Amino acid sequence: MKSTRFSALAPATIAVAAIISIASDAWAQAPAQVKFATTAGDFVVEVYPDKAPKTVENFLQYVRDKHYNGTIFHRVIPNFMIQGGGFDAQYAEKSTRASVVHEGREALAKGGMKNVTGTLAMARTNDPQSATAQFFINVKDNAFLDPSPQQYGYTVFGKVTSGMEVIQKIKTVPTGPAGPFGSDAPKTPIIINSATLVK
Repeated sequence: MKSTRFSALAPATIAVAAIISIASDAWAQAPAQVKFATTAGDFVVEVYPDKAPKTVENFLQYVRDKHYNGTIFHRVIPNFMIQGGGFDAQYAEKSTRASVVHEGREALAKGGMKNVTGTLAMARTNDPQSATAQFFINVKDNAFLDPSPQQYGYTVFGKVTSGMEVIQKIKTVPTGPAGPFGSDAPKTPIIINSATLVK
């Protein structure tokens, strides 16, 4: 009797497990929001794991680890982008985990965004596979940064959903040489006080 009863329950148990698995996958693919509190004001970004899953998980892990707290926007070019996430206010470079695989082409193939105003993308060196923690926010449409069959481009994985006026404010600050940078560093540091997962 016991074996019959358990076998009768098995299909229902399997169905529940399948539902839980589907729900977990959907949750993992849902957009997440991160609030940045900076000395220039606050803004919120939304990131899209369904488009660039490894890039988003890499970024969110840095958020969870509080890596961005106390870092600065070290590169500000008013007709291009603002870049941060790698240096503290004394221009000491923060240690990072291993680089994340480049997902730019795959993200676009999944209907992801291009490098347009307000989007969030990974910064890197000339090596397409070198992105770690640094990111940039486009302050104009930068089509030349988009991935294509001819170039890797830069992986866009999110966008600013509120506080774009703060980004516009940051892009206009006076810049010059500072730390290891010969130009484009804000003369008054723009500090990320905290980056917090809010959704």
